[in-house]
Amino acid sequence: MLSIFALDILLLFALLLIGTPLPYCFGAALIFMVIFAGIPINSLMLWGFNQMIGPVLLAGPLFILVGSVIAESGIAPRLLNAINLLIGKVKGAIGVLVIVACGLLGAISGSSFTGIAAVGPIMIPQMMAQGFSRGYATSLVSVSSILGVLIPPSVPLIIYGWVTGTSVLGSFLSTVGPGILVMILFSIINIVYSRKTLGTFEETASALEPKVEMDPAEKKKNLKVIIGAIPGFLMPIIILGGIYGGVFTPTEAAAVAGVFALFIGIAVYREMGRVKLYKVFKESSSSIGAIMAMILFCLLLAQTYVQLRIPQQLIEIFMGITESKVVILILISIFLFFVGMIVNDTTAIILCAPLLLPLVVSYGIDPIHFASIMCVNLAMGGVTPPYASVLYFGMRVGKANFSEVLKPTFMFILLGYLPVLLLTVFWEPLSMFLPRLFGY
Repeated sequence: MLSIFALDILLLFALLLIGTPLPYCFGAALIFMVIFAGIPINSLMLWGFNQMIGPVLLAGPLFILVGSVIAESGIAPRLLNAINLLIGKVKGAIGVLVIVACGLLGAISGSSFTGIAAVGPIMIPQMMAQGFSRGYATSLVSVSSILGVLIPPSVPLIIYGWVTGTSVLGSFLSTVGPGILVMILFSIINIVYSRKTLGTFEETASALEPKVEMDPAEKKKNLKVIIGAIPGFLMPIIILGGIYGGVFTPTEAAAVAGVFALFIGIAVYREMGRVKLYKVFKESSSSIGAIMAMILFCLLLAQTYVQLRIPQQLIEIFMGITESKVVILILISIFLFFVGMIVNDTTAIILCAPLLLPLVVSYGIDPIHFASIMCVNLAMGGVTPPYASVLYFGMRVGKANFSEVLKPTFMFILLGYLPVLLLTVFWEPLSMFLPRLFGY
């Protein structure tokens, strides 16, 4: 069975590498297992259908809808303007604004693509106007957008909790520490880069407008900007406060966020007319349909591996190789990194979590800690070629070439993201402090 499993994995990776659409990749791998491993397809499909109608999975499509609404409702630009007032006008602070805004949008939508779609069209031209290159501006927006899967709520972590039976709320908390640390390191890198590119802080300060008493009209304008952004700031408070306050589940939180975002866009900001509503629901439906088809085939494929006791056989193999927890963590991290370079995080979690969780648990690794390990590893794959779906989307939004974004992207990965990844994997308190504080 291990030989059939290995051939199936090779077939899957070959189809992925030649650019076959994801649902077809996993569908072909599933057919291979049904034919050569003797898996009964009828009972498998019935099990898959029962899994797909579960309430937990519904959170994913709802958060996809929230992301589309945020991009079209006027929430994002108002949040950006308000954060810009709070951060200041010193050159280089605009990069910190991008990072904070992507983290805040991640706390609303649970997706990396929302940050790019909402922040990129606004902030990339502004950064270029302040002297940053197109490649750097595009890269910063792209790498910062992966905060969408680290700052809860996170769609990949909802999927992880669903396929492994691990607490979704505990999994959410496990990536808060790594997410905040990524924001801090990215901000430091951006400030240092700004000093070298745009001049020293002294030169920058001298270029600022003289400090004068703000006139009443300016104060009124700034107050209007802050008040206009309050509904946007309320969204993460309502979502996270409601989840951890026990008011509603993550799925209910996604529904509340969707209704609240639609209400803000239609009734408060009045920027979502009939045309934009049609666009939001059309794009969301298209994305949800493709993702749900992929999830079904991927889930069925993972279940065939479980039925063949592949996880138990992998445990026996690894136990025979090494008993070192550190070695296992290194091997799993390398494996997840390469998987993340080929497929998106949701797909990788559905396929790999059922296989790897029994292995890591046998080495004494907490399932909630492993949620953080998986999420941080796979998020980095979203901006690392060849797959790099987040980076490629950012390049399309920023109209940048691959050669322009390559150097700054690797700068952020090596100096900012990789240290956080290593701390997440090997220093358990970074991920487990908050879950244990909340009793998980």
